[in-house]
Amino acid sequence: MVIYFRCEVVDPSYLLYMGEDKHENEDLIKNCWPEDVWFHVDKVSSAHVYLRLRQGQNIDDIPEEILIDCAQLVKANSIKGDKMNNVDIVYTMATNLKKTGEMDVGQVGFVKDKEVRKMHVASRDNDIIRRLNKTREERKPDLIVEREERDRQERLKQRKVTQEQKEREKEEDKRRREEAERRSYTNLMKAENMKSNLDQDDDDDFM
Repeated sequence: MVIYFRCEVVDPSYLLYMGEDKHENEDLIKNCWPEDVWFHVDKVSSAHVYLRLRQGQNIDDIPEEILIDCAQLVKANSIKGDKMNNVDIVYTMATNLKKTGEMDVGQVGFVKDKEVRKMHVASRDNDIIRRLNKTREERKPDLIVEREERDRQERLKQRKVTQEQKEREKEEDKRRREEAERRSYTNLMKAENMKSNLDQDDDDDFM
């Protein structure tokens, strides 16, 4: 079961989601999207909360209001962390998550530690949690199919971009050839005019 939330403090809203348990977290780790940002309570067991960014956005583009909502949600979904004040929340792009064979179910590491960010949460904000819970929706998605469809759409988009780039390059190459031909013709006409004038001068001298 995957639990979804809609963060509506900005327009358009953002999608948040998390697994029901550590086994679900394992599936989310395998099938999260490159646009996803992962959140977890630092050094304490908690849910894995994901924020889905929009196409073209990166971790620096996350509005502060969204970060606060994510931090509050992940804190509220930590048995120990929810009872604590002054906790730290770590977050990073999902592409920075690392899973090795010796890790326990639901456990992750990081490809690059320097790309992990941290924010402080002083205490639980019940107003935020109530607002998010009003948007709560539980579903059993086929995560593999969803990821494959996302990748397929991305390939189509990239193919279109590549084709458009090729068309622009083709048009630019055509324009350059036409410009070169025009200049060549202009220079030829100038040369013909000069030759004609020289011939006229020679005729005058002969007479």
